[in-house]
Amino acid sequence: MFIVERLRQNGFDQVILKDGTTQTTVAIVPDCGAMLHAFAVRDGDKAINIIDSFSNREEFNVHAESGGFKGLKLSPFPCRIPEGIYHFNDQVYRIDPSLQQGVVIHGFLYNRPFRLVQEKVTDQSAQIALLHQYKGDHPGYPFSYDCNVEYRLEKDSTLYITTCIKNTGDSSLPVADGWHPYFTFGGRVDDLELQFCSQEVLEFMNLIPTGKVLPSAAFSSPERIGETILDNSFVLDFDRPQPMCVLRDPVTDWQLEIQPDGSYPYLQIYIPPHRNSIAIENLSAPPNAFNNGIGLITLAPGEETRFFTRYTLRKK
Repeated sequence: MFIVERLRQNGFDQVILKDGTTQTTVAIVPDCGAMLHAFAVRDGDKAINIIDSFSNREEFNVHAESGGFKGLKLSPFPCRIPEGIYHFNDQVYRIDPSLQQGVVIHGFLYNRPFRLVQEKVTDQSAQIALLHQYKGDHPGYPFSYDCNVEYRLEKDSTLYITTCIKNTGDSSLPVADGWHPYFTFGGRVDDLELQFCSQEVLEFMNLIPTGKVLPSAAFSSPERIGETILDNSFVLDFDRPQPMCVLRDPVTDWQLEIQPDGSYPYLQIYIPPHRNSIAIENLSAPPNAFNNGIGLITLAPGEETRFFTRYTLRKK
């Protein structure tokens, strides 16, 4: 039996997707960038929540950016644009870098409200759809579009997330998409095992791609993270079988499996200095896509595109 519930807690108005049989729950905060706030499974008499999120609304309001954009929608671009300057259709656009403490990063929707536009419960799933209608109100991105995010929880503790972007303006627009969840199993990530399907990594200079793609065998098989430092964009190899990424806790044997489709060909992985969680980000394009064009999508008026990923929690 699946259900959708409402919960106000710590200042957050949450929508809860729940599998009543297994007690798996997913918590979403629509008015905070469609935030993925929790994804929890039952393990005996306790719950394991793998999402590292903001503890309350005040923390989100003050530290959404400095706290790492945890669990938030990255739109209309993920990652960095140097100095906030980009070129599109023979015009130069400037995004004020003071908006994000001197760094232009992760777009405009990460702290904007989404509204609930659909709710559906069946014997197989519980799902909601959230909508933000961006009106082109920032001079650095004067293009209007709809961002529709669907969360769907199904059996076997599997969460499907689909984002649809539709150009609602009268001119073409550039767009890229991503998510920024931080995952944890309750301790330092050093003790976790990581594996992902990639043979290439983008060369970075100051966290911006240089245009070169380098060979990489990092974590091609399950490997303890240890003291590894990561802040990289890996090119996923879809010739290999899903899942594209597995994060496993060898103590409990619970593992997270990430299964994007081809709309998210990049996996950005970042371990913050505290090392209590790890950001594993599905991206349609790497940093600075508005300038380097890597993975960039151009939508004509009325045109739309979709992005999809899936998370599954299970015991090995």
